[in-house]
Parts: sequence; structure tokens; C-alpha cells
Amino acid sequence: MVTSLMMVFAIATQPSMAALPTKSAIKDPRVILRNALPIENEVLRDVQRTLEQMPRQANLKRWSSLKKDIETVVQTLSQNKADLIAAANSDRQATVTEHLASLEKALVPLQEAIEIKDRNNVKALSEKSLDYVGLVESDLIKEFPFAVPAQYASLPQLKGRALVELTTEKGNAIITVDGYNAPVNAGQFIDLVQKHFYDGLTFTRADENYYLQTGDPDGAADGYVDPKTKQYRTVPIEVRLPDQKAPSYGKTFEETGLSGVVPVLPFAAFGTVAMAHPNDNPNAGSSQFFIYLFESELTPAGLNLLDGNYTVFGYVTDGKETLDKLRLGDKILSARVISGAENLVK
Repeated sequence: MVTSLMMVFAIATQPSMAALPTKSAIKDPRVILRNALPIENEVLRDVQRTLEQMPRQANLKRWSSLKKDIETVVQTLSQNKADLIAAANSDRQATVTEHLASLEKALVPLQEAIEIKDRNNVKALSEKSLDYVGLVESDLIKEFPFAVPAQYASLPQLKGRALVELTTEKGNAIITVDGYNAPVNAGQFIDLVQKHFYDGLTFTRADENYYLQTGDPDGAADGYVDPKTKQYRTVPIEVRLPDQKAPSYGKTFEETGLSGVVPVLPFAAFGTVAMAHPNDNPNAGSSQFFIYLFESELTPAGLNLLDGNYTVFGYVTDGKETLDKLRLGDKILSARVISGAENLVK
């Protein structure tokens, strides 16, 4: 029932479909996830973009520019601290204050590394600072930005983000599940994790160079059957474009003539997590999902056959070494929500 990805990848990597991107694709899942947050705070976005460029600047030994940039970041945060705190909902202002303090503290060793031209530590220190930037950005989201279409409103929805820890025979991995951009598919996944649906399941489709797929339960069913209603529960394809407030539902990019457009959550990062679905029905995903393992400059976001034709609902943000080890037949020992469970609405 659920589509085989082998043909998709084979087609996607044919020379006729390949082209060099006009600019480097963003392949860091943490950057993608920060950019995907529904906020419009240019102060924080400028700080984010500046910090994201620092590892490259350090590699190029642009120390003078780096020194100016870090001074600007520190000054910008100091000058706008009160406004950033005030921009949050009243019940989040204490958290914003705490995260801003942690960000200011994290910037100190980064500034010191730049001062002494310690190229080896700039990347790790800038990423630590960016983790706090992402937390502040999340703190500033006042409400969930849209309502899903009525025909899907009865399905579980993840109205925010959650972290899921996969424990496998080869190690652990953390998935950041993004309900801001795919609330129905993310809600389906988190609901099934909480039901321990994935515990003990194996990876039933795999190619170590391209993908791992799991979620096929024992028995005749290819997905989740609600034990109360005895109904097979499915979710639609759900993909948001950068200029849309809400995702589009029901049709693939191929069906709507949007092939080549880059969605907010693209197949650009090793460890992209997406819902599998039957070849002939993109609205019949259920429990099976796959983890994308392919990186190539010849098939970046917008130039592959996956973007907009499958719903991305998260990224593996920790545990790449585990993904490198997993093979066909390996087992998920457990999957559990370690944060964000309160964002699931049923």
C-alpha cells in the first residue's frame, strides 16, 4: 500500500532532473526549523542570520567583520531587550527574560573566541547561542497562527513543537516534530507515539544511501486502526509555502503545477522526517513514515521529486550517528515524547 521510495529517488537523481542550485541550499535542520517559526520579529531574525554566518566567516578568517558582527549582536540585544520581553504574552515574559539572559551569557565565550581568532570553536559557540535565539523566537509566538480545514479538525493536531526520542537497537535519535507547519501529520505522529504504537516495530523499507521507513504494524493493516472506532485513520498531504500563512491540503505540488517550488519544510537536510503514503493517494498516509538520508548538491530543495509530494513534519536534530548505523530489519525499541506533549490537541 505505502509507496516505495526507490523509484522516486531513482527518478530524482537522473541527470535530466538535476541542476546546480543558484545558491547553496540550507541543509542544517536547526536553521530550517528556526526559519519555519511563525514570527515576524526582524530584530531577532537579524541576530539569527548574523550568528548563522559566523562559522563560514571564521573559516574564511574574516576576523575584522566577525568582531563587528558580534559587537552589533550584543548591542542589538541590549538595546531591544525590554521590547522583546514586552512582545511576548504576559505568561511567557518571565521565560523570555530567562532565555535572553542565557543567550547573553552564551555570547560571552563566542565573543572571546572571535577576539583570539579561535576558528575551531566559533561554530560550536555560535550554534549554542542560536539554540537560545530559537527559544526566544518560540517564546514570542502569541497563538497558533491558523485553523486547519474543517474536514480534518477532528484529527489530532500538534499546535506547536515536540521532541520525540527514538530508542533503537543501534542507538538513540531525537526528532523535532513541527506542528506549526504540519499540525495534522505531526499530531498523528505524536498521538501514535503516545499510544506506544511504534514500540517494537522494525524498519521495513530501507536503502542506506537514501531512506529508512517504519510504522507498518503487524497484521493486515498498513497503518493505524483506531481500536475504539475500528476505523483506519489517515491524514492528508499537508505542505506550507513560504508566502502562505497556512499549509495547503489535499494535492501534491505535482498536481498543482508547483514542482520546483521550495516549501517551508523541504527535503534539504539529512534526517528529514516525512509521512509515507500510497502511490495513488497522497491523502492516505497513516502511521508509516520515512527518514531521508540523502544529501546532494545535484538534488537540493526544489530540485527533487519529494518536495511538495510528501508531508515533512520534522527533522532528526540529534543522533545522526544512529541513522548512519540503522539498516533494514533493525528495531525501534521505544518512541517517547520528551517535551511538547502539552501541544497535542485531540
